[in-house]
Amino acid sequence: MAPLTVFALVVAVLAVSSSAPLIAFASAPALAIAFWRNGLASVALTPVALGPRRGEVRDAIRGSRRRAGMFCLLAGLALAAHFGTWMPSVQLGTVATSTALVATQPVWQGLIAAWQGRRPSAAGWTGIALAVAGAAWATGADVGVSGQAVLADVLAVLGAIFAAIYTALGEQARAALSTTTYTWICYGVCAVVLAAVCVTGGIPLHGYDGRTWAAILALVAGAQLLGHSMFNYALEHTSATTVSVLILLEVPGAALLAWLWLGQTPRAGALPGLGLLLAGVAVTILGAARANRRAGAPALAD
Repeated sequence: MAPLTVFALVVAVLAVSSSAPLIAFASAPALAIAFWRNGLASVALTPVALGPRRGEVRDAIRGSRRRAGMFCLLAGLALAAHFGTWMPSVQLGTVATSTALVATQPVWQGLIAAWQGRRPSAAGWTGIALAVAGAAWATGADVGVSGQAVLADVLAVLGAIFAAIYTALGEQARAALSTTTYTWICYGVCAVVLAAVCVTGGIPLHGYDGRTWAAILALVAGAQLLGHSMFNYALEHTSATTVSVLILLEVPGAALLAWLWLGQTPRAGALPGLGLLLAGVAVTILGAARANRRAGAPALAD
């Protein structure tokens, strides 16, 4: 890879690794943080969405691309469910376990593909089995800690499932819409849903101290905008498989930051399960990439 691509990937991994520690650090309800994270990101994209992309946005709302716009709406709902489950898990449990469990998204993605008729390969099923076993091991280690730790694990797994649904819906929307239009609509819908939940539940959206606002702004600039932008840039110069595997570095990166910054030492009993889980996710990703290459081989030969 070119030095600039390597630099982009390093920046992206560092940016997304800061997400969970910043959520744990902020003295604000998780759902409120999720609202501001998506709302401010949507505001940042507005000049482009309502400028050069205005025609595309109009088509997605009431024009020829309304079907894609509907997928954007559904993806925004799934994204709200993802943030509404995973972000509370970070505050209830440990950064290391919550980040590792939400990283099982590719496993659930494979099961969604199987439900759609695109069955995973043998390697994919092996990876799914390893990841599920690792998640069970890590969660079982938390049973002896507290009921709150187990709840955090369950919420993190639900966050991974909703992230997979969000990605599957986004795949349908992206077939007809640009990244900017899709993310602007999706983030906006997610923010509106989370705002409604916060207002209904009496969750305060303001009145935080300076360090909490700094953490929220760092989340928006880092994980939400910079991290994903750098990954998207790298996708133009390297394979999606490489990027997907490198994203797994978020797990040890977040654990290291939580240890250095928050004093959260990963529980020894959960570490073997987390290692098995990550190995399973990596095998799932690599198996899916190999199956895609084989499926594409005849078309290339023609």
